[in-house]
Amino acid sequence: MPIRIPDNLPARKTLEDEGVYVMDSTRAARQDIRPLEIGLLNLMPNKERTETQFTRLIGSTPLQVDLTLVRITDHQSKHTSEDYLKTFYKTWEEVRTKKFDGFIVTGAPIANLPFEEVRYWPEMLDIMEWTKTNVHHAMFICWGAQAALHHFHGARRYRMDNKAFGVFRHQVTNPRSPFLRGFSDSPMIPVSRYNDIDRTTLGENLEVLIDNAEIGVSMLGDRKHRAVYFLNHLEYDNRSLADEYERDIKSGLDTPPPANLFPNGDTSIEPENRWRSHAHLLFQNWINEIYQTTPYDMDEIGK
Repeated sequence: MPIRIPDNLPARKTLEDEGVYVMDSTRAARQDIRPLEIGLLNLMPNKERTETQFTRLIGSTPLQVDLTLVRITDHQSKHTSEDYLKTFYKTWEEVRTKKFDGFIVTGAPIANLPFEEVRYWPEMLDIMEWTKTNVHHAMFICWGAQAALHHFHGARRYRMDNKAFGVFRHQVTNPRSPFLRGFSDSPMIPVSRYNDIDRTTLGENLEVLIDNAEIGVSMLGDRKHRAVYFLNHLEYDNRSLADEYERDIKSGLDTPPPANLFPNGDTSIEPENRWRSHAHLLFQNWINEIYQTTPYDMDEIGK
């Protein structure tokens, strides 16, 4: 939340230079408050686990948030019952006339398919365009981020020689970004992907916010489309990478253990969570920025 201070207090400039969000008394007196409407398009096969990971972070804010779980309209899930989906989820067709303060698009386990070969790609194109008019600020995660960067900016992705898999130290490149308030200079971030984005194809409207010189960009900001792209997985819980590793081994893949996850590299020991605090910071900052900038009248969103 912002700090409210008297108008024209000299400390204001110092605080703003340090990235502290300041609201003067005049603006505070004009503010109206209502619940924030946030949508989560869940593209992951294990819907329950993914929604738990994200709602844990969204729910950590002191603000009231109304969360809508969204799924692709005609996609049949192999891992989640239709009764469950009908009970707790809306299809995109059911929400396409609605407006949201924030909207999250998750990753999807289809990294090896060209975008145009994904069965629901036409609907994804509609959804990404829809965020420009019906969403105040969007967050695209992992495959969702790659898809949005491809669609909005023509960014090219390529398959890396080796899967980036583990918990890696990254560098915050803009500590004054409102989305990174309170971040340490070099946060540890879970990574699990085969693909990277060709930096030379990133447009001038994109700002790199978190980076790793060896395994690629982690987070980008996009003011034009009121969006952030997070190519890795701060939302992961303790066992997400460990369970993925065990699935790979059972499937006969020669996947090495996730780097920097298990204490002393011992896969028999329960993994340590070294990123939880930054995950909460990211989502609190994102929701706070939405709260500070979204119109009170939801009909004004996207205009």
